[in-house]
Amino acid sequence: MSHLLRRKEKDCLNCGSIVRGPFCQNCGQENIEPKESFWHLVVHFFNDITHFDGKFFTTMKSLLTRPGFLSKEYVKGRRASYINPIRMYLFTSFIFFLLFFSLNHLSEKDFESVKKPSPVSNTISKNSSTTLNDSAINDSSRMNLNRNLMADSAGVSEKDGEVKFVFFDYNNYKSQRQYDSLIKIGEVKDGWLKRKVIRKSLEVSDKYGDNEADLQMIYLNQLLHSFPQLLFISLPFVAFILKLFYIRRKQFYYVGHAIFSVHLYIFIFIMMMVSMGIVQLQHASGLEKLSLFNGLITIFIFVYLYKSMRVFYGQSRVKTLVKYFLFLLSMFFLFSFLTIAFAIFSIFKV
Repeated sequence: MSHLLRRKEKDCLNCGSIVRGPFCQNCGQENIEPKESFWHLVVHFFNDITHFDGKFFTTMKSLLTRPGFLSKEYVKGRRASYINPIRMYLFTSFIFFLLFFSLNHLSEKDFESVKKPSPVSNTISKNSSTTLNDSAINDSSRMNLNRNLMADSAGVSEKDGEVKFVFFDYNNYKSQRQYDSLIKIGEVKDGWLKRKVIRKSLEVSDKYGDNEADLQMIYLNQLLHSFPQLLFISLPFVAFILKLFYIRRKQFYYVGHAIFSVHLYIFIFIMMMVSMGIVQLQHASGLEKLSLFNGLITIFIFVYLYKSMRVFYGQSRVKTLVKYFLFLLSMFFLFSFLTIAFAIFSIFKV
């Protein structure tokens, strides 16, 4: 129930029915004054999300102290006393990523060591007798950046005059227009992936020139901000893996595995927020021993996962341990694949 003033009028502002109590018996809207302050709006927002009337603290206590209990209660149909897991996931992930991005935004200061004179400018300064016009400098700069991009994408480097093998030769083209023209007239017959990579390389070359620091900063920030999408996309895959591990347990439907995964993610979000707080406290106080608490948090997360699987699925310790380690191994491969996929995808968003 809202803390705003009750209206003296008895007509419902939503449907026009005559209200006989605090709520309209026809549509359910509370009969309160429509004008509210910004503070009331904020309080109403948090009340809607967290149900501070008791559900929030009950849910948090059960989540943190009783691994697997909330998921088990959900599949049994006991849900009225706890916050909906999807709503709680949205709330905790919002708070987590708000803190995460505020503390982990990359800036130019992180790349000051990268900002160094380009090989072209060094050549010009050392050979003052050699005259290069602006177009020659731009072409050389583009060729140098293309080599750097090739090194990053294909593991190829150029050191001390030694040029190693490259998969795609970027240095044959001065612009996207020239490259597209060569494809159109049939002189270049590259595959779809090769065309995408070369076009993106030329686009980045025109956009950033020799400014490698800005390019790295923008790319890493782009990759960092894809972290929420990566976690969200991973959820159905995690549930599917659990479904495969417990395929013989017919009482567990896919949704049950998904709810278990959601509760696990919520717990990890909370633990990571505690860990970030400890890191900030360590920086402020200079106490290096505080890092021990982060080690304990990591151990606690792994123990919590085992206990959750044991309680929720109800199998013996040996079976749970075997599936626990297989699950961790599966998570390693899943997140490795998703990280690589998002890293490649982020390149095309620079």
